[in-house]
Amino acid sequence: MKLYTQVQHLLKKEIVLEWRSKYAFNGILLYVVSSVFVCYLAFKTTQPIVWNVLFWIIMLFAAVNAVAKSFIQESKGRLLYYYTIASPQSIIIAKTIYNIFLLLLITFIALIIYKLVFANTLGDPLLYIFTIFLGSLSFSTVFTMTSAIASKAGNSGTLMAVLSFPVIIPLLMLLIKLSKNAMDGLDRSVSYDEIGVLILINIIVVSVSLLLFPYLWRD
Repeated sequence: MKLYTQVQHLLKKEIVLEWRSKYAFNGILLYVVSSVFVCYLAFKTTQPIVWNVLFWIIMLFAAVNAVAKSFIQESKGRLLYYYTIASPQSIIIAKTIYNIFLLLLITFIALIIYKLVFANTLGDPLLYIFTIFLGSLSFSTVFTMTSAIASKAGNSGTLMAVLSFPVIIPLLMLLIKLSKNAMDGLDRSVSYDEIGVLILINIIVVSVSLLLFPYLWRD
């Protein structure tokens, strides 16, 4: 079976399982809404820079909760079944694509709710939306890879946080700076460096995932 066909079937499986239970999506959505509401009760109104930082902090923890289940929730029997029908590359690609779609949906819903609660003006809405896309892509690739590594250990949740920390902190700083440029309405050429670095980090993470995951899969 070709790689594309395997990825297609595995991605369909992820969507069907999520649609049947909706446990993860509803739980994460509840977390985002409650976090925004608590922030509103605490601050009422915020400065633009605080508004921006709070949004990315909320999305960071939402991403951890959303993507952590990628491999950790899979039973040994199901993983063994995957081992017999699909290549490791198709599994990691399907998991990553699914997590990207899931995080994009959650992030845009969160942004709508966040803007309704905390009114704030975006100087360059298209650049901010593009930053959200890059953020969802970055969180998905990093946390999917670390979830795969952590699933091989006993204390998976803690190990995932430790492994992702060195990569997530620079990513978060770049995303905050890029989104701040979008909020201030600065010329887009000012943000080219941050965009280039974010894209490069994602390429590196995806490449490392495709190289390392087959060795983890055989373990």
